[in-house]
Amino acid sequence: MTVTDYRPPAGGPRAAVGAGVAAPTPATGKPMGLPPVRDYRLTPALRDIHFEFGKATIRPDDEAILEANAAWLSANPGYLLLIEGHSDSRGATNRKNELNMDLAERRAQAAMAYLVARGIHPGRITILSYGEERPQCTEETERCWRENRRARFLVKPR
Repeated sequence: MTVTDYRPPAGGPRAAVGAGVAAPTPATGKPMGLPPVRDYRLTPALRDIHFEFGKATIRPDDEAILEANAAWLSANPGYLLLIEGHSDSRGATNRKNELNMDLAERRAQAAMAYLVARGIHPGRITILSYGEERPQCTEETERCWRENRRARFLVKPR
């Protein structure tokens, strides 16, 4: 497996669900905080999926990608998975950033649900929402917005 170094952004990602993510501790009931994401790496074996504007529904074109991602994860049970949810920078309300964080979270959850339905144990998966904070493309064009509406898959050894 080939991996690429990955460094999370300095901004504030939001953990949503998965292994060790902001769950209350038994003693205090307070969140434990974000999972350590610095150890996760990109691998060419897992490909991003993309979403339509304002949607968190898996597109038929991306089902084959998710099937391949699930097959790789099944064949490599010694890896944990981080799914990052992303959105484009558009939005028309004064709550744009919050809405984009929510949308990106739903996208990561949709990808996770698909993989869990294919037999990947949910305890291996962590999701984070970056909203519009980490654009892959910065031009204000439909092509770039389309690239930014994605779920990205990273792994680390258990």
